[in-house]
Parts: sequence; C-alpha cells; structure tokens
Amino acid sequence: MLVDMHIHEKTFSLDSFLTLEEIVSIAKRRGLDAVCISDHDSMGLRERCAEYSKQVDFPIFVGVEFFSLWGDITAFGVDSFPDHRVSAQEFIDHVNKQGGFCTSCHPFRKNMRGLAEHLRDVKGLHGVEVLNGSTPVELNRTALQFCRELNLKAIGASDAHVPQNVAKYVTWLPEKVNKLEDFVAQLHHCETKPAIWNGISYDIVTTF
Repeated sequence: MLVDMHIHEKTFSLDSFLTLEEIVSIAKRRGLDAVCISDHDSMGLRERCAEYSKQVDFPIFVGVEFFSLWGDITAFGVDSFPDHRVSAQEFIDHVNKQGGFCTSCHPFRKNMRGLAEHLRDVKGLHGVEVLNGSTPVELNRTALQFCRELNLKAIGASDAHVPQNVAKYVTWLPEKVNKLEDFVAQLHHCETKPAIWNGISYDIVTTF
C-alpha cells in the first residue's frame, strides 16, 4: 500500500491551493492506494471526505496537523484534539489515550514549527517524517538520523499545498486497507518505508 500521509486541502488549510478532487485525481494517476488529509488544527473535512471516498471508491484518511508548543505533529485515529496550543507531550499523550498514531512533521525545517532536538525529550511519539516534500534534503536526512536513533517509524509525506507536490513522497505499508482504524492499526504494528516518486513509479529508500 502506498499512501501520502500529509496533504492540505484548501477548505480548512488556508495556505493550500488544493481541492479534494485534485488531490484524489493526482494520487490515482500516480498509483497511490490512499491519501491522508491533515489540515492545520482542523478535522473539518471528515464528513466530506467520507462521502467523496465512497463516491470515487478511494480511501481518504482524515487526521490533523496540530501545532504544539514545540512544533507540528500529525495524528490519525483521534476523535478530538485540544482547542488551544499545548505542549508536544500533552498532545502525544492525548493521541495515545485514543489509540491514535502521531508523527513529528518536518522536525528540522527552519520555520520554528518542528520538534527538532525535542524529539529526544518526548515520550510516546510513533513516527518521524524522514521525507517531507517541503523540506530540503539535508534536513530530511537529519530527521532520518534521529528516527533511527530513537527507533521510530519512518514516514514519507508530501506536505503538499499545491498540485505539483502531491504524492512526491509517500509511505509504503504491507497491506491495502480501506478503513481508518485498519490504517492506524497497520501503522502501529507493521513496518513503514518511505518512498520517492521517480517520474514513473516509486522507489523505496533506506538512505539518501
């Protein structure tokens, strides 16, 4: 299963230029099996995604990109999230209480929105974006080093806000699933592998 785990749709992420229809169309053309919508501090697109997913017979998993006091963290498999900024640890604890899966986004990007060295300070985090489509390669490489050091799941994600970035980087999982709960279970219990679009297909990467 190939899935882009970090995409912003313009209805609730005001810095995005992407519609849901565009996201799914591009994902299908590039051979993805699912996409994730992780809008900024919002899961407002859940109902629309559920309806559209059935309409086009394509899995759309809705999570959230939460801006904690130490930086952005995506979460899937949660019904709610804090209505104000809280510490990264408090948000991670909130996700774990609900059985969700949380990932540090672009931890070393130079925008004051990544956990950076705080990756070593938090407990209960599950994954790290080692390939983030809006982050320079050298900073993704640092994220990969921390991911390995901390024995966390390696995640690939486009962080797309514009059409040309959708499905640039993705995550490989061993089984195709259609339901969010099955997706979250697989993230928790199976190996994840980051992959890069090469213009024709995807290359699984272990180093870069």
